[in-house]
Amino acid sequence: MGLDVPPEAIDRDFTQPYQASKQVAAAWLSVYHNSVKDLGSLRAGGTAGGPRLQVQLWRFAHVKTVERIIGYKRGTGGTAGVSYLTKALELKFFPELWTIRTSM
Repeated sequence: MGLDVPPEAIDRDFTQPYQASKQVAAAWLSVYHNSVKDLGSLRAGGTAGGPRLQVQLWRFAHVKTVERIIGYKRGTGGTAGVSYLTKALELKFFPELWTIRTSM
């Protein structure tokens, strides 16, 4: 879409955790500042929020279900159970969108 996104943010090893990029955040910020000219990109950013919210709601419901059923016992696969799952609630999809919304 013509945004200044570094190649390493696009052509990367998807088996590795994503590292937030200041250049990607700057690109998203330019989309929000130029929303009239860049409506397609703005819609893409808004659309990305739908699945993100659904995953977060599922994670929260899963934590509460596990907490209710097994309490704070060890989880399946040897995890720490609820405390392990609670950490997943901190994970964010599209971290740059969170960053720029805080700075706008």
